[in-house]
Parts: sequence; C-alpha cells; structure tokens
Amino acid sequence: MLAGTILLMLPSARADGQSAPLMVAFFTSVSAICVTGLVVVDTGSYWSGFGQAAIMVLFQLGGFGMMTAATLLGLMVNRSSRLRTRLITQTETRSLGMGDIASVARVVFVVTLVLQLAIAAILLARMVFGHDLAWSEAAWSAVFHAVSAFNNAGFSLHADSLTRYAGDALVLVPVMVAIVVGGIGFPVLHDLRHRLHDPRHWSLHTKLTLVGTAALLAGGFVAILLFEWNNGATLGGLPFGDRLLNGMFISVAARTAGFNTVDFAALAPESWALHYLLMFIGGGSAGTAGGVKVGTVMILVMLVIAEARGHTDTEAFGRRVAVSAQRQAVTVLVLGSVIVAFGTVALLGISHFPLDRVIFEVVAAFGSTGLSTGITAELPVAGQLVLTALMFIGRVGTITLATSLVLGERRMPYRYPEDHPIVG
Repeated sequence: MLAGTILLMLPSARADGQSAPLMVAFFTSVSAICVTGLVVVDTGSYWSGFGQAAIMVLFQLGGFGMMTAATLLGLMVNRSSRLRTRLITQTETRSLGMGDIASVARVVFVVTLVLQLAIAAILLARMVFGHDLAWSEAAWSAVFHAVSAFNNAGFSLHADSLTRYAGDALVLVPVMVAIVVGGIGFPVLHDLRHRLHDPRHWSLHTKLTLVGTAALLAGGFVAILLFEWNNGATLGGLPFGDRLLNGMFISVAARTAGFNTVDFAALAPESWALHYLLMFIGGGSAGTAGGVKVGTVMILVMLVIAEARGHTDTEAFGRRVAVSAQRQAVTVLVLGSVIVAFGTVALLGISHFPLDRVIFEVVAAFGSTGLSTGITAELPVAGQLVLTALMFIGRVGTITLATSLVLGERRMPYRYPEDHPIVG
C-alpha cells in the first residue's frame, strides 16, 4: 500500500502531470490492494496510462492474496515450504492437505493467467467490432476490466463503470464469469479440477461453497427483479431481456465485485438492504472476493438447522462439521458485525449523510465490494481514513483471524463444571 501510494504520487501517474494529493493516492492504493474498488477520483480521467497500470498491478497483487503470493514466492525460491508456512496455507485453503500446496500454486497461476487472457480477448473483440473502439483503446480497456473482474476489484476506466454496456450480454456475461470464478476460491477450483465428474468425493468446503454461492446468486437475482422491475431509474426503463441480464449482473457484482450497470443511488431501499447482506457475506474462502465468506455463513446455517431439529451434531452432505469450525465461524461473523457497527457509528459522527447511505458505504468497504451510493468522494479526510481502515480489516482481518484461531487452538489440561445459562 505504501509503495502504491508513492507510485501514484509521481507526476507521471496523473493525467495532468501534477502530483496527486497524498490522501487521494493513499486511498486509491489501499482500495486497489484490498481489491475493493471504492474511489475518490475517476480512474479513467484522473490517472494517466502509467497510473492506471500501477493501479491494475496493485489489485492484481491484492487479488492473489498475501497468503497465496507468499506461498508462490516460497515455492519459486526454495521449491519447498517450511512446516509453519504449509500449516498456515492449509489453514487458509481449509480443504487442502500439506502436499497440495504446489498444486494450489499451479492452479492459482494457470487459472488466473488463462481466464484473464480469455476474458480480455472476448472483451477486445466485442469492443472493437461491437462498439467501434480503436484497437489500442479496446485492448487496454479489455485487459484492465478483465483483470479487475477476475480479482473482484471493481475498478473501471469509465466514470459510469459498466453502465454503457448495460444492454450488451457479450460484455456483461464474460465479466460475470470472471467475477464468479475468481471469487469462488482456489480450494474449490482445485477440487473441481481433480474431481469434476465425481461430486460425491468433493470436500465439504467445496459443496458448502457451491451450494451457498448458487443460493445467493439465485436469491439475489429474484429479489433484485422483484424490487427493481418497475423502478424507471434502474431496471424499469430497460427492455425485458436487458432487465433479466442486469438483474443477474447486479446479483453477481454485489458479492464483492463492485461493478455497476445502473445508478446505485437510485435503487429502492429494499435493494440497498439486500446489498448489505450480499456484500457482508462476500465470496469463497482463499479467492479474490472479500466478506466473511460463504463457507462461514453456510456453517452457521447448518448449525441453526441442527439446533432447530434438536441434533447434537451439525451435519451436511454426510459429514459432521467440526465443533472448532463452528466456533471459528461464529467468531468471524460476530467480530465482522462488530467492526461494521463501529465503522457505521464512526462515519455517522464524522459525516452528515443519512444512515442508509453510511451503512452501504461501510459494508461495501468491509466486504471489499466497492459499490457506492456516491458519497465516498464527498466524505471528509477523517471519513475516508475510516473507510481505508475498514477496507484493510475486511480484506486482511478475516483471513488473519481465521488462521490465528486454528493455529492458536489448544487443549486445556482441565475443564470447569458445566452449567446452562438461559438463552432467549
């Protein structure tokens, strides 16, 4: 983040040749490294080609994740990893054994490179032949948006994000594919790579993530259509097919991608409330998405179902969920909620904006989403610093917390007598 700030403060990084203010450069750098996408200036017009390239490199690095990048570097330098590094990586990837780290590294590299190039090629062809852009302009735009989509970064070279492509499925569908694949998590991709035609042997993490992702995408799609179908400022003014396309895009992008094809300030209050939930949950573990993660929420859903049925064990897909995983999921969710609550109170005290807009901005920052109701650039410096803290905590904190919970787990040599406090 510091290196990115220095780069973006260089006169060559700004379109007018002037040095960017410290706060603008710092906020943009944090947002890029944390693959959030919140901005205080227009990326396409404010930054030069060099500045835009620096931002793209930053969110490419951030998308890999610090843990995955450290593993890759260790493998390249030493061809092996120390035990502790392997244990930490296993904690982050959850479903993988110590012998799978090299395989994970290969999957990360190959999937990232191949998918980004494929999406960029599709976007390039569409922008040249469908939107009459010059080859050079189309190539840069295609690469930038492909990398941004795969990394769930939400940065766009257009002031209106992807609104100009609201009716173009050949642009929006590839972007959605990149968002979902990048955000679903590398452990899931690793599992699917080796056991694609053998779902019975998929790990419990893979099954929970896929089911949870499908449920959130489908539920978000139906809810958005319900809330926005007759809203003339969003979906209501589009043809039937484009309403369906954009309803799905909104549902996909809400899960930490940060792109928009409609004016989010014009969404119905119900849609904002839906976004609070989707942005907070985010995507899969060990992927490019943020949030408290789908797996965390799915474990808690299984826990509630088991409790409602009176079962002593939490079970899913013929497997028993470890009690330690249940405690970790509760801890991550509770602490995430507390952070969002504190961030909301802090921002309300600093700014004059209404509660609903403040909550949206806070959850978008914590969930590394980057969607905005338009107030980020208007916040005072103190408010923008609060958002940078939320972006950093949301991106790094959940991974760090989950890792520390597992590695710090230890059995006590004694147990206190059991009691039953009143609940409810």
